[in-house]
Amino acid sequence: MGSVNLTEARQRLGLLVRAAEAGESTVITRRGKAVALIVPAGRKRRRGFPDLTAFRRSIKLKGRSMTEELLAQRREERF
Repeated sequence: MGSVNLTEARQRLGLLVRAAEAGESTVITRRGKAVALIVPAGRKRRRGFPDLTAFRRSIKLKGRSMTEELLAQRREERF
């Protein structure tokens, strides 16, 4: 991953786009701090959360449900 300042990025935008097409990422800096990132369009930057449906189905709860427990506690507090 390369790094260029904003002035260079303006002058060499075509080169940076070609580099992104080739799979290279580039950080654009302003006054020494990273402000933008040029990445290839098809690349995912973050992974999504895993599907937990099967995991949730595998959990077996014991005792009363949360709703039943909450209603019981409310009844007890009233008197």
